[in-house]
Amino acid sequence: MNVIRGDRKNVGAEPTDGVGSGTLGRRSVLGGLAAIPVLSSLVGSATSAAAATAARPGSVPAAAGDLVQGVQRQYNASLLAAGTRLVLPAGVKAVPVQDYYTRPRLAAASAWPYLKAADGTTVDASVVPGLGAPTRVAVLSGFTDGWYEVRHANGRADRVTWDASAMPFLWLHGEFGATAGWPYNNRFYTLALQPMSANPFSLSTPIR
Repeated sequence: MNVIRGDRKNVGAEPTDGVGSGTLGRRSVLGGLAAIPVLSSLVGSATSAAAATAARPGSVPAAAGDLVQGVQRQYNASLLAAGTRLVLPAGVKAVPVQDYYTRPRLAAASAWPYLKAADGTTVDASVVPGLGAPTRVAVLSGFTDGWYEVRHANGRADRVTWDASAMPFLWLHGEFGATAGWPYNNRFYTLALQPMSANPFSLSTPIR
């Protein structure tokens, strides 16, 4: 995974901040993603699952069907603000995850940038909302090129690229202050994005 930062007129390469990747079963990744308000610093390029396994002495290779995760990047206030834009390649579709914290189930797919937020309203997910907007959780797919770009209101643009043939899905989780339950307490304002090798929800997940 590569990260390029800069303003929109002059985007230059910048060294990555760190490395992180690994493999998790679908159940494990869902449990981990539910604890998303750990606000990590921005991290850089991902290694392959094989390299990550080799780096852990005595580790067991991932079983068939396990997820391979790219690096999760989280954008937080004050850099993340209302009006920040998430730009994706053409042809991407979004499958919203409804009732994510209680009884997660998939909603009908739609063409990006439209998806169903936690309160059931259809939103333009390419635009980050203001504080108090409902949660947005979705699995994005249809990437012929693996990239996204986060364009901030201050002119900074972060472009992230990855191998879409290896990780054709992108997990999106936006918390914008509307979740009252612990540990959110209406305080978290963050957007998390993470490439994945497979949909973290099994085909048996109900679709409505």
